[in-house]
Amino acid sequence: MSTPRISAAVEADIGAIWTVQRAAYLDEAQACGDPYIAPLAETREQVGAYLGADRILLKAELGPRIVGAARGRGTGSGFLINRLAVAPDVRRRGIGRALLAALEEHALRAQPDLESFALVTGRGGAADLRLYRALGYTETGRERLADHITTVHLRKPAPGGASGTAGGEE
Repeated sequence: MSTPRISAAVEADIGAIWTVQRAAYLDEAQACGDPYIAPLAETREQVGAYLGADRILLKAELGPRIVGAARGRGTGSGFLINRLAVAPDVRRRGIGRALLAALEEHALRAQPDLESFALVTGRGGAADLRLYRALGYTETGRERLADHITTVHLRKPAPGGASGTAGGEE
């Protein structure tokens, strides 16, 4: 197994990242019976908006192929991570773990006084939650958005950060 290369995305990557995101979230849409969940309804332009100065969009590559992406933005003294996406055919190879670690590192460089990281997942699946917990995230609550969709909110303190109570959710 080769190690994924994680780097900042550029404009030319947006189409591939959008495609990976759509493929990655199909199983969630099928599980909840809703083809209009936010990651699938998002436009290419909305993905590209994360190339802005106050946002971070990372890509993971295996060979010449983009196989994953993650993004986030500062929210005061916190950092909100969202849209962690790994192509279904390369899951369980450490790509999601590598993307999250790199995103946290980028966020800390951009915001040295960062207090916490937060993420929200609609994937209340055991594998997803195991990954987040193994990386130090703890569940802070669940939110029922509709009869068929419940999100799980997680947070972790930044190294040297405060108690982990700062930040926002999207």
